[in-house]
Amino acid sequence: MIARLQRLLVFTVLAAAGGWWWASGVQGVGWPWRITVAILILLPHAPVLAFEFVLLAVFGNHHPAPRPSAWALVRAWAGEVLWGVQTFGWRQPFRANAVPDHLPARAPTDVGRRGVLLVHGYVCNRGLWNPWMRRLRRLDVPFIAVTMEPPFGSIDEYAGTIDAAVRRLQAATGQQPLIVGHSMGGLAVRHWLQTCDGASRCAGIVTVGSPHHGTWLARFAFSHNARQMQRGSAWLAALANAGPAMASFICFYGHCDNIVFPAATATLPGADNRHLPGLAHVHMLSSPEIFDAILSRVQA
Repeated sequence: MIARLQRLLVFTVLAAAGGWWWASGVQGVGWPWRITVAILILLPHAPVLAFEFVLLAVFGNHHPAPRPSAWALVRAWAGEVLWGVQTFGWRQPFRANAVPDHLPARAPTDVGRRGVLLVHGYVCNRGLWNPWMRRLRRLDVPFIAVTMEPPFGSIDEYAGTIDAAVRRLQAATGQQPLIVGHSMGGLAVRHWLQTCDGASRCAGIVTVGSPHHGTWLARFAFSHNARQMQRGSAWLAALANAGPAMASFICFYGHCDNIVFPAATATLPGADNRHLPGLAHVHMLSSPEIFDAILSRVQA
């Protein structure tokens, strides 16, 4: 569903840009204005992201990370704009199934390489992980990347999808998988831990920009799963009260995260909390530090 919605958005933006280019040419609009307006139409998310960064600068408490400079926020905004074009304009709408899951064959008595389960976040699908999946495949690391639906339902509904993927990975490798969750995906994984005896069935959890304690922006939420991510929500309180020990968690968070702030909301007590400076919410997944951490846990 997310792929279809994002394809529709891409085609709408392209049609609007094409319409402007044709109409402005007929009307004799000067080249600077024609190009400027066309770029603004082609990058509709750029002003939205800019507004998010303004909110981050005004309302974000960056502790325990240092406060980012204005220039760091501008660079993070630019990185998120470009990464957003690739993610929401190409990978997810058109290439979500371009890289299949990788489950190398093994003999029933052999123990294969530890696998990785990739769990995306809000308004995303498995295409989010395309750069990672290509690299994991080259390294012959088994992996499954799920698409969680319904996209705007309850986070509780994703536990079955995660559980089925864990079972497939363990059956294929003979080992407990490592699970990586981006944004809301980290919360979905924690809910799976509670409801499916997950703590005994995985080799660890890595979360990237996950709103473990909610996020300030969720006050504007319209969907059920987004409302669950509001700070102080009953759903998050129940998750925290029943949560397992966090020693097996690595939590990446950032002071330039334009979606999950204050920064400490992406950390967990007792976890290995690691700060990623200068990277925005989706652009975090470009960090080699995260991928290296995944490989080190897989190869341990």
